Amino acid sequence: MYMNISLRRLTYPILLSILTVILVSACNTTHDTSITSYKQPLENCRTVKHVMGNTCIPRNPQRVVALAGDSLANSWALGIRPIASTYVPGFPIPKYLQGKVDIVESVGEYNNPNLEKILRLKPDLIISGSELKGIYKQLSYIAPTVVLNTPYPSPPWTDMLEELAAILGKEEVSKQLINKYWQRVEKLKQALDIGAGSPKENRRKTMEVSIANTSSEYGIWSYGEKHFSGSILRDIGLQRPKSQRGDFFYIENISKEKISDIDGDVLFFASWEREDDKKTLNKLKQSPLWAQLEVLKKNKVYVVGMHWHSSDIFAINAILDDLFKYLVNQR
Repeated sequence: MYMNISLRRLTYPILLSILTVILVSACNTTHDTSITSYKQPLENCRTVKHVMGNTCIPRNPQRVVALAGDSLANSWALGIRPIASTYVPGFPIPKYLQGKVDIVESVGEYNNPNLEKILRLKPDLIISGSELKGIYKQLSYIAPTVVLNTPYPSPPWTDMLEELAAILGKEEVSKQLINKYWQRVEKLKQALDIGAGSPKENRRKTMEVSIANTSSEYGIWSYGEKHFSGSILRDIGLQRPKSQRGDFFYIENISKEKISDIDGDVLFFASWEREDDKKTLNKLKQSPLWAQLEVLKKNKVYVVGMHWHSSDIFAINAILDDLFKYLVNQR
């Protein structure tokens, strides 16, 4: 990543591909336009509709290459184990995926996959994101290719899971995963509503929960209700600070002078888990303006991991784990 790109350009690829950092070391990337070994039509396949049209894919794919953001982890959750994926340079292995998703072969950076390496892996299905539409034809020469809808801002996490499930023929599994999510949301609501009728105890309707972050490149920013983490808080019915209310993804480049915008009754500081970002946060903590935050005085600032930036079902459940841990078990 280059230091002079905008935060929007930093956040978009990370949200698309942050989960695919758990990879074997990558080879040099290339877009080899000489790949012309077009696959013959499959005899036993089913036609699926996607961003680039219709494609007949294997009914039971065994060698899936996942190039779209979050598709690696979501495929695992749906019962499909891809053999390869892309990665985002400079980001560590997400802790929340350890023990849940195996290491797979790397086929290059998220926006510049190595086509020759994909060809050598002999996939029977390639799952791409819409940011790679420009090389769809080349990918299709290698294997049946499906392009998922991955615009910016990203669609709701449920939409992305359901779209992938429909491609893989795992709709029932997806339904079960989403139902389990709503069951956990209801359980959390009940835990927060103990003593409903007493304004002092009905915390879900009175507590303002802030989500913010800082990075070595771009300073401070906060997240709105359209962000994956914000949508979970909305589903639970938790309140947000005034500056974070509304149907937007994030607010970027918050100055230290406006740091009160990230104040609340609880503050989740969503780390990228990079060493430089830890240093930046420690430097921010030395600011007199940081010391003025009411949430700090209440000792309700919680530094959480990379899953707060991600949209796969493992990340969504990890966010719920944090909410149970910090809002219920530590009150």
